[in-house]
Amino acid sequence: MKTARTLILSSAAGLMALSGAQAADLPVKAKAVEYVKICSLYGAGFYYIPGTDTCIKIGGYLRADVTFNGGAHGAPAWSGDLGQQNRYADYYVARSRLALTVDTRTATEYGVVRTFGQGDFQFNNFGTSNPTSLSAFPGGAANALSIPGGGYVAVEYLFIQFAGFTFGKSSSAYSTPWNGFPGNINSNLLGGNNTDTGVNNIQYTAEFGNGVSGSIGLDDPTVWNRTAVYNLSIPSAIGANGTGSNAYAGTHAPDIVGRIRVDQAWGLFQVSAMAHEVSGSYNTLGAGAAPNNLSEISGHPESKWGGAVMAALQIKNLPTGAGDDIKFDVSYAKGATKQVIATSGTSPNFAMFGDSGFGYQSVGFGATTDGVYMPGPGGTGGIVLTTAWGVRGAFNHNWNPYWSTSLFGSYSAVRYDGSADDNLLGAGTTTAKGAYCAAFALSHPGQAAGTYSCNPDFNVSQLGVVTRWTPVKNLTFSGEVQWFHLDQKMSGSSVFTATAPKPNALYEFKDQDTVLLQFRAQRNF
Repeated sequence: MKTARTLILSSAAGLMALSGAQAADLPVKAKAVEYVKICSLYGAGFYYIPGTDTCIKIGGYLRADVTFNGGAHGAPAWSGDLGQQNRYADYYVARSRLALTVDTRTATEYGVVRTFGQGDFQFNNFGTSNPTSLSAFPGGAANALSIPGGGYVAVEYLFIQFAGFTFGKSSSAYSTPWNGFPGNINSNLLGGNNTDTGVNNIQYTAEFGNGVSGSIGLDDPTVWNRTAVYNLSIPSAIGANGTGSNAYAGTHAPDIVGRIRVDQAWGLFQVSAMAHEVSGSYNTLGAGAAPNNLSEISGHPESKWGGAVMAALQIKNLPTGAGDDIKFDVSYAKGATKQVIATSGTSPNFAMFGDSGFGYQSVGFGATTDGVYMPGPGGTGGIVLTTAWGVRGAFNHNWNPYWSTSLFGSYSAVRYDGSADDNLLGAGTTTAKGAYCAAFALSHPGQAAGTYSCNPDFNVSQLGVVTRWTPVKNLTFSGEVQWFHLDQKMSGSSVFTATAPKPNALYEFKDQDTVLLQFRAQRNF
């Protein structure tokens, strides 16, 4: 019995010793480490990059668009195969895009240092199946956008902000906060400036207090602020569609821009101005404005400075409902037509075909330029700048927290110097109209016989409505319908060879109309 009691006590002591040894080997629970720390200085979504005092926000959106009788960005059927309404046109176009944004901010003794960038991963087709129109972008792969696994990355904003300065690819100091989107979802509402995906620039903004600010900047004009300069003396200067080849010279000076803005509880008022250099390459050029061995010794037209001005107004706190507002802007340009005929891409030229009462079809043309010139005796004596003006705007109404509607529209006008048919009325080709019409007559016979009257001036009008449904936060479904009207100033008819697949036939010069429908689903994050 004694032996059994000793054995039991010895075993218990051994177990207690073993338990104590195991407990001593267990790790002590460390204090939790805060790997992600919220940064509340700059709004929701920011957090500190671990180990730094820099805050970062990752965001963006995923968007799916479907367009009927228009381009992927909501461009009306105003040119190309859609403008011709031929069998190559894609009347149904879809685009998918993932936009990723990276926003970093650091507080310093000079103020906040900010960097921002946005890349768009997207996939869509070209809006045509015409083998002569398919691009070799990117990397030489024909029609790379619509092959399985294709697509591309588009770079939008990429800029640094420091002590009031902005360096990089950002919206111009000339632009309004809404750019070309007072209420629309399409990227092609004409009538004013649009740099919504950024232009390379340097700008400085000063805050004067009470919501008053001023900005000045230097913009790179190469991509965003140029349309075309036509040398009307070259072979086939004006082609079948009423447009010519671009004879712009290289960039010699940046565009000088500035604005004064007042931001108040009632809304916003802004006045902007721009100076823009217009320059031609050479007096003697080959077909397509290509240089030849006589170009350099032929001289060149003197460069001219043009520019643009814009006034913009936003009115908030409307009696129609909470969050309702009106936005509109008015623009005037001389030699800077891109500040009126502006999209999220290049400025369009217009070539639209429709029905005719007596010809094969009717046609409407509109050539978008900054200026034209015709060298030599009896020519224009240099570049004659194109004049343009426009107005656009929208009324935005919230029906309730889930539904909203915007009614938007625009009107734009492009004018060439001189009177219609100057070259037939004894004025020679010394005016922009006279020079253009002389070149136009070479590919469109009948002007001298009075079959048609030549006038390159044109107006364009747009009217549309978009309704949005937001069933949950940051998820929106939109439907937009847009009417586009080309008011061209040619009259009569001509037998000419239109761009294939159109035949050589009698075409009536006539105003044109088109309507498109666009649907969008977008999730912001």
